[in-house]
Amino acid sequence: MSDTLWAALALFLILEGFLPFVAPGLWRRVFSEMLQMSDGQIRFFGLVCLVIGATSWWLMD
Repeated sequence: MSDTLWAALALFLILEGFLPFVAPGLWRRVFSEMLQMSDGQIRFFGLVCLVIGATSWWLMD
């Protein structure tokens, strides 16, 4: 289980670092637009990500 957790963390960091590395201008624009979103919009996006992630994990198990 520990190896899987570290592999998941590594994959997360790779995916998170890809856009700033490849297109820093786009990343900056997306990030600045996110700062203008309301708390409710950000929470909804977070909820959608959680549901998709949990469903994917459940389906892979």
